[in-house]
Amino acid sequence: MPDYLDDLRFAHVLADAADAATMARFKALDLKVETKPDMTPVSEADKAAEELIRGQLGRARPRDAILGEEYGIQGTGPRRWVVDPIDGTKNYVRGVPVWATLISLMEAGDTGFEPVVGVVSAPALGRRWWAAKGHGAFTGRSLSSASRLHVSRVSKLTDASFAYSSLSGWEEQGRLDGFLDLTREVWRTRAYGDFWPYMLVAEGAVDICAEPELSLWDMAANAIVVTEAGGTFTGLDGRPGPHSGNAAASNGLLHDELLGYLNQRY
Repeated sequence: MPDYLDDLRFAHVLADAADAATMARFKALDLKVETKPDMTPVSEADKAAEELIRGQLGRARPRDAILGEEYGIQGTGPRRWVVDPIDGTKNYVRGVPVWATLISLMEAGDTGFEPVVGVVSAPALGRRWWAAKGHGAFTGRSLSSASRLHVSRVSKLTDASFAYSSLSGWEEQGRLDGFLDLTREVWRTRAYGDFWPYMLVAEGAVDICAEPELSLWDMAANAIVVTEAGGTFTGLDGRPGPHSGNAAASNGLLHDELLGYLNQRY
C-alpha cells in the first residue's frame, strides 16, 4: 500500500502558503467580499488562497486533478486534490477566528474516490490537524511536533457531547424533530460549526457531530482525520466517506444511534 507521506508533507507546504495568504487579509478593513449565485459569500482571500494552491499543485503535481470550491474541477486521473480555501468564510469576513483551509488528496479505488491525505489548518486559532491513510491522525504545529489523535470511548448518548452548525438546514430537510430529540438525549450540545466539530471528534473532546448539507470539499479532509483517529465518518444515509452531501461523524460507538435519531422521522 502506498504510504502517502510525501503527499502529506506536500499538503503541509500548501497549507503553509494558504495560511500566509489568508492571515494577511484576516480582519483587513478593505477586504473585498462578493455574493456567489448560491447566495453564500466569497472573499478575495478565498480566491487568492485557492489560486495559490492550484499554482503549486500545477508545478509539483501536474498529473493530478484538482477540485476546489471557487474554481471547480481541473484535470482527470486517479488522484484528485480537493480544496476548500476557507471553510467558514462567514466567520472569516466577520473577524471570527473559526475558519480553516481544507486540503485533501483523494485516490480512485474500488468504491470510487476516497480520501488518503487530509490537512485542516486553522491559523487564526493556531491549530492544525492532519492524517494519511494507514498512518493515524495528528495535531500540532508541524510534522515533527505533533500529538496523535484518538476519538473518545463514550458509549452512552446520555454521556455524549453533540456538536452541530445550525438549526435551519435540519428544518429545511424535515429532520428537525429527530435532531431536537437527539439534543434532549445527549449530555451536552454546542454549535461550534464548520470544520471544528469534526476535529473535536477526532481529538476525543466531542463524541458526535453532524451537518445536513455539505459539499465534497467541506468533508474530504475532515473525513480522513476522523477515521484515522479511530472514528466513523458517513453520510446521514450511512454511506462511508464524504460522498452523501451531508455528514455524520462519531467515535464509532455512538454512530448507529446518531443516524437513528437524525433519520427517525425523515
